[in-house]
Formats: sequence, structure tokens, C-alpha cells
Amino acid sequence: MDMGLTGKFALVTGGSSGIGLGVARALCQEKCNIIIVGRDISRLQKEAQNLKKDYSVEVSSIQADVSVAEDCDFILKEVSRLTDKLHIIINNAGTGSNEKILQSADEKWQYYWNLHVMAAVRLCRGLVPIMIRTGGGAIINNASICAVQPLWYEPIYNVTKAALMMLSKNLANELIAENIRVNTINPGLILTPDWINTAKNLSRETDSNWEKYLDSVAEENTTINRFGTIEELANFFVFLCSDKASYSVGSTYQVDGGMLKTLT
Repeated sequence: MDMGLTGKFALVTGGSSGIGLGVARALCQEKCNIIIVGRDISRLQKEAQNLKKDYSVEVSSIQADVSVAEDCDFILKEVSRLTDKLHIIINNAGTGSNEKILQSADEKWQYYWNLHVMAAVRLCRGLVPIMIRTGGGAIINNASICAVQPLWYEPIYNVTKAALMMLSKNLANELIAENIRVNTINPGLILTPDWINTAKNLSRETDSNWEKYLDSVAEENTTINRFGTIEELANFFVFLCSDKASYSVGSTYQVDGGMLKTLT
């Protein structure tokens, strides 16, 4: 199916690894031009070169930490330098946490708030005017199943991802008049490099290997009894970015293999 994304321009934060890189790759497959944002300059440049070589589209990279306000300002300046068009924003950058609320310092709360919420606020505030001049488009915020079904060991992650969902809803209400659709995706268990590393660490001193550990996690938590692939998740991002999803506005989609145990 032609998703109608040929020649469009997209920005993907956290775009040099994991889900962000998968989404960038899927968009490039649709002949969408990409700007990927990440912190690791060597990995960023390597992946940008790979995308350009594999898909023959325009690919640029911006080294920045979206949790830092000044870096968000730098991203806005670089995007304006690189292109006068922008059709898609994927606010993907983020990471898990591990803490107890009563022992968590303000600084840790503030870091995750900046990373998961204020990064999206700052980038949308600065980049939406370009999208309006372009004629509209789509903003997809990558939250988490933990925003609606929290895991016990990462309350800060749970809270800030839930806030990102509410931000998306409010943005959707504001921006639809400008032909900009805003939606949220809540991934469940997705087989990212981070999950593999975690499984290797946790299974190192047990009788199990990391593959069996992940199998047990999937069997315990999902209906489908397996982790999703980055490619499966990325395909859903591409659909929501396209005009095929033209009636999807202000919604949150659980892409979780049946992990969510309640109705929403």
C-alpha cells in the first residue's frame, strides 16, 4: 500500500537506535526524508549514512539531548537551516527509570519531566509553525503501556508518560484546525536492544538464558505470548503518519500484544 509519504519531511527524536531508528527506517522505506536526533554523534552519523545509502532519500542528523532546553533550541535552528518544510514530528526519545517515590530526589523527577514531556512541548512549540506553513501533517508522541498500566518499579516513568498522553490530547484539540493530527502510541513489550541487555544481565546468574527470560516475560504479560518487533511497531507509526489515518485525531493506541488488561 502506498502510504503517500514520498517526498515528505519527518523529524524523529531518539532516532539513532531502538524504536526511533526503526521508525526512521520505516519512513525512509516510504521515501520520506528524515532528520534524526540523538546524543551519540558517532552512532547518529553512522545510522544517517546507512539510511541514506539504503533508501536514497534525504537524511540529516542533529546531535542534541532533548531533555535540555538549550539543545531543543539548537534543534529548532538546525531544522530551519536544513529545510523549509516539515510534515511529521515523532517525539520518541525516552528511557525507563527505577526508583521508589519516597526516595526520589527532585532532580530525577525533573530530568524525566524534561525528557518525556517538556521535550515534546518545546519541539512542538518551535516546529509547528513550520508544519503550518507546510500545510499540516502529523505529530506522534511515543508514550508507553506503562502510562495506563504502570509497572511497580518505575513510578517516574509511569507518571511522565501518562503526562505525555494528556499533552497529546490537548495538542490535538489545538492543532486540528491547522490540519495537524496529533496521536499517541503506547507500545508494550517491544524487542529493543535495551530489553535484550536487561535480559542478559538478569539471567546471567540463573539457570536460564536471556531468550528464555524474555519468553517468560512475554508469556506472563501478553496475550500474544511474545515480544513485538521494532518493525511491527514502526509500521503502525507509519500508518498514523499517513493520510490513510486521516480520521485519527487525539487518540491513544495500545500496540501491546494484549498486554493491557483493562478497557480504555
